[in-house]
Amino acid sequence: MPLIKKDGAVFWIPRDSKKQLVIWFGWFIGLMLVYLSWRSISANTLWVFAADAPEQLGLMLMRMFPPKIAYMNKLWKPLWDTLNIATLGTVLGIIFAVPVAFLAASNTTPSVRFVRPFAMLILVSSRSVNSLIWALLLVTIVGPGILAGIIAIALRSVGFVGKLLYEAIEEIDHAQLEAVTATGAASAQVFSYGVVPQIMPAFAGISLYRWDINIRESTILGYVGAGGIGLNLSSSLSVLAWSQVSVILLSVLVTVVASEWISAKIRKMLI
Repeated sequence: MPLIKKDGAVFWIPRDSKKQLVIWFGWFIGLMLVYLSWRSISANTLWVFAADAPEQLGLMLMRMFPPKIAYMNKLWKPLWDTLNIATLGTVLGIIFAVPVAFLAASNTTPSVRFVRPFAMLILVSSRSVNSLIWALLLVTIVGPGILAGIIAIALRSVGFVGKLLYEAIEEIDHAQLEAVTATGAASAQVFSYGVVPQIMPAFAGISLYRWDINIRESTILGYVGAGGIGLNLSSSLSVLAWSQVSVILLSVLVTVVASEWISAKIRKMLI
């Protein structure tokens, strides 16, 4: 029953019977979904191995230390490739995302009925497929290497950047556009002085955030042959070279922390 306070007094008001039944039915459906999910997981889980997991984790950590620091000499190039994949993929994704965002925004699209749905379809299609799946498809199409990784990151970035950017475009202050238009400015000038300045802070933040995410995602693309340090991680895991795995994980951690620091500094400079 909902609680209502009035003039310092507390009143309990009973819910409508139909509303109460809907609430209880929602709880019943939720509990049934949890039960069925747990039952499905339990049926496909070997609990004997799960019970042994803490011991296996301890043994794996023991094999990881001390890290094989000398292996770092073989990681500089794959690490550089990973950064290139993330950076070039982000730039390429932004180049395609910006026009799609303007076509998707209801206040800048040429046609709300025809062009906007097509632009929205592009953004949704890009976001619905994970970068690893894009990389898997592109390795088959263009062959293994960093090119497949760059395109995969770009395709994933189009949907992310485009969605957040078109939302920022739709939230611009139209009073500023009217003020610029009142000066007799042409359409291009209204766009340059009325729209762009309002969305630039959001655009900078979105781009840096996506670049930060792409660095993390690029570290795993090597598993499917799309280049980068993920290839070294896959080969080290396949031969159980845990001391090499620890070096790879530490290098990825340092790279991600450094990218976070760099993106924060750039964001402060731009925004």
